[in-house]
Amino acid sequence: MVDDMLRTPGAVRDAERWTAHNYHPLPVVISSAEGAWLTDVDGRRYLDFLAGYSALNFGHRHPTLIAAAHAQLDRLTLTSRAFIHDQFADFCRELAELCGKDMVLPMNTGAEAVETGIKVARKWGYQVKGVPAGQANIVVAEGNFHGRTTTIVSFSTDEDARADFGPYTPGFTVVPYGDLDALTAAIDENTVAVLLEPIQGEQGVVVPPEGYLPGVRAVCTERNVLFIADEIQSGLGRTGATFACDHEGVTPDMYLLGKALGGGIVPVSAVVANADVLGVLKPGQHGSTFGGNPLACAVAVEVVRMLATGEFQRRSAELGARLHAGLRELIGKGLVAVRGRGLWAGLDIDPALMTGREACERLAERGVLAKDTHGSTIRLAPPLVVTEEEIDHAVTQLAAILTA
Repeated sequence: MVDDMLRTPGAVRDAERWTAHNYHPLPVVISSAEGAWLTDVDGRRYLDFLAGYSALNFGHRHPTLIAAAHAQLDRLTLTSRAFIHDQFADFCRELAELCGKDMVLPMNTGAEAVETGIKVARKWGYQVKGVPAGQANIVVAEGNFHGRTTTIVSFSTDEDARADFGPYTPGFTVVPYGDLDALTAAIDENTVAVLLEPIQGEQGVVVPPEGYLPGVRAVCTERNVLFIADEIQSGLGRTGATFACDHEGVTPDMYLLGKALGGGIVPVSAVVANADVLGVLKPGQHGSTFGGNPLACAVAVEVVRMLATGEFQRRSAELGARLHAGLRELIGKGLVAVRGRGLWAGLDIDPALMTGREACERLAERGVLAKDTHGSTIRLAPPLVVTEEEIDHAVTQLAAILTA
């Protein structure tokens, strides 16, 4: 096909012309998808090794989830929380049971879940712990990525996310990720929570040292501080367990969930905790018009039921082992380091070879889509429906660009 017959260049130009430049996407224009594969407007197919930053853990258009969405679209899509609909209780109960908690507070986006967690922790601190009014603080980690609202970027250490968005919200103490001594020292009598990603995604799929999460759990219990686990990217099967915290037998006081909870169809997020924590909220104190809407609940309850079988966690563990084994073979052959767990990997490319952006562009030319972060690092997060052959294919294409 000659270049002047391709639709992609014009579609890229139109997107650049009419949208704010808050993203720098690869010049690929997707028109359809199924499973782990995407097709662009010119008919070229790509293997998806990003999976919507884990929002597509179950692949594109999983038939069970699509069927649930279609069925609900024919009946009811929105009521607001002014009323109760017939999908709401099932979703909340089954998600609470999956998490081993009492209550669910449904929202829409991951950032909303984080904001909700912050508000609940502060209110718990004032009403239950007895922190003086206006003095609550939350300990967070360097390299965090919890969203892009004004409050959340106030404690980001990524200047691209933070710069020129002040004045910043106070009440946060930042400590090095993985440093239990620093975290312990930062907790004072007014600390209401520790907010962490069990594995830092945006930072490059950084796994903390063994024993760190159990140590955080222990110090939070000892000091009467809530442990909030942001499992928005790391949760729901991505790492080979339901939650990344599960790998070290840790149960936080509060789960923040999102992305995959919506099955790649609708935005769904949730805060999940026990009644002694979420029970501090009373009517009128927090809410969302679309949070817990019928369409979202119909899809999300099917996501929860799929996870309850354990099938996707097993796939992630087994196929993740294959992925990481293949990637480790490339260390010293263009890769400097490989990190991650399950079907989630952060790769540091030798910066003398290329940037992460260049690597992703070259992979796209070979039909594999991934995403760069922080210079020479790229992230791989294929859908959990990926096959052994597709994993091997992606690793082969990565090897090819590193040795070209």
